[in-house]
Amino acid sequence: MRALRGMLRQLAHRVSDTPVAWLCKGFEAGEHGWLPHEIHAQVAPSLHAGVLSGPSFAQEVAQGAPTALVAASTLAHVRSALVDAFHGPNMRVYANTDVVGVEVGGAVKNVLAIATGLCDGLSLGLNARAALVTRGLAEMSRLGVALGADAETFMGLSGLGDLVLTATGDLSRNRQVGLALARGLSLEQAVAALGHVAEGVYSARTVWARAQQLGVSMPITGCVVGLLDGALTPVQAVAALMGRTPAAE
Repeated sequence: MRALRGMLRQLAHRVSDTPVAWLCKGFEAGEHGWLPHEIHAQVAPSLHAGVLSGPSFAQEVAQGAPTALVAASTLAHVRSALVDAFHGPNMRVYANTDVVGVEVGGAVKNVLAIATGLCDGLSLGLNARAALVTRGLAEMSRLGVALGADAETFMGLSGLGDLVLTATGDLSRNRQVGLALARGLSLEQAVAALGHVAEGVYSARTVWARAQQLGVSMPITGCVVGLLDGALTPVQAVAALMGRTPAAE
């Protein structure tokens, strides 16, 4: 995400009508916390662009394992180009017009995966994991709708699908951060031990900030931010979630 703005700015001067797609998932760090399509509108609006997202560990894609993705764009010819380029024997690509929903799902699931890794690292059980994934999906949907997304998108591959993969799969870097924090490692130690980028670490605060600006309730995300900032211990984060006032689903 940190390189997207500069890359799109470069492409705007080199590409005419060739479709462009981004695969990064997250919110841009900074005061505004822009999503990819918002950056695109600011620096390269003439680019014919879209997003390719969905539940996909790169390692499995490289190995040719069966995978299903979503190609989202407001432009029909961009959607068609992405489907034509990537759809094949080992990969199904579904077209979608809801760029906002696809991007929000891909960004927020990284934050929720940290929470689920923490849950599993503390051995809280499968009931707790199911609750986190389900209520996390609700948080994701609320934020997405507030940003202009279609609620139905979050029941698809880029929402529920990507969340389940990232929250429960051991190849998930964000999940590994949560597991490491549960073992008592500091955030710095957890990230260093990972050796790769865990996007949820960088986007959690931005997700929380945009939710606050829009008045969207995201208690799981708030606890993840508290955990990453050192304001909450793992046990305190769990207690904060379980101690919330009862509410309707």
